[in-house]
Amino acid sequence: MDEIELLMLYAAGERDFPGLDLSSASLGNADLSSANLTRAKLRHANLRWAVLKQTNLTWADLRGADLSWADLEGADLTDANLKGTKMPDGTIHD
Repeated sequence: MDEIELLMLYAAGERDFPGLDLSSASLGNADLSSANLTRAKLRHANLRWAVLKQTNLTWADLRGADLSWADLEGADLTDANLKGTKMPDGTIHD
């Protein structure tokens, strides 16, 4: 599945995407609120300005992803791999 298919399914009401591999995807400005992205592979993904409110990102691989200005209100990042991830406040997670 690519980012276009993900966004189409999300727009149609689907919210369950566990284990999805969208490494290097361009999802800037996307609204994925309340999506289940448990164990998703989002390495080096562009998530700038994305709305990820209440999104389940447990065990997600976000290494090197860009979350600049992303809205993570209520998002669950438990055990997510954030190494090298650019966080909403502009810091790089180590």
